[in-house]
Amino acid sequence: MSSTLTVRRIVADQGDVYRELRAASLREPYAPGEAPEAELLNVDADAAAVVAAQRATSDESTTFLLYTEGHPAGMIGAYFDNTPERRAFVSELWVAHAVRHLRGGVLLVETATAWLVERGAQDVYAWIADANRNAIRFYERAGFGNTGEHAPIARMPGAMKSLFVSRVRP
Repeated sequence: MSSTLTVRRIVADQGDVYRELRAASLREPYAPGEAPEAELLNVDADAAAVVAAQRATSDESTTFLLYTEGHPAGMIGAYFDNTPERRAFVSELWVAHAVRHLRGGVLLVETATAWLVERGAQDVYAWIADANRNAIRFYERAGFGNTGEHAPIARMPGAMKSLFVSRVRP
């Protein structure tokens, strides 16, 4: 039996789905250096509801949800930063282990990138924890390259992240 993957933009009443997927991503054992235990406890239902409602209609930031056979199985954020350059970013990418072999991550990145390009992005950036070798390999296979820019991960003393970019100019 083959699984069907679909991606849809989050809708305003999906705070519970956002919270569930975000909490699952923060529990990820293969993403070292990204989420301290304290953050797991702070995936608040009310805050998740606000995030879902805001991202459902914004032209500056959104979340896309991956479904397999109608069940939530992954997510990705897409947003423009508040700098004068208005750089486009993907973030919070996570796909359930059971469906990673189905290439849901690629589908999420492609969908988020298309949304950003429709709104004027010429490059799409992603901050990736240096310790997360799986994520680095995934983004490199998806066409992202390391810019050489590094920064500390604020919520993880001593951990660093690197900025990757995909050139999507028309």
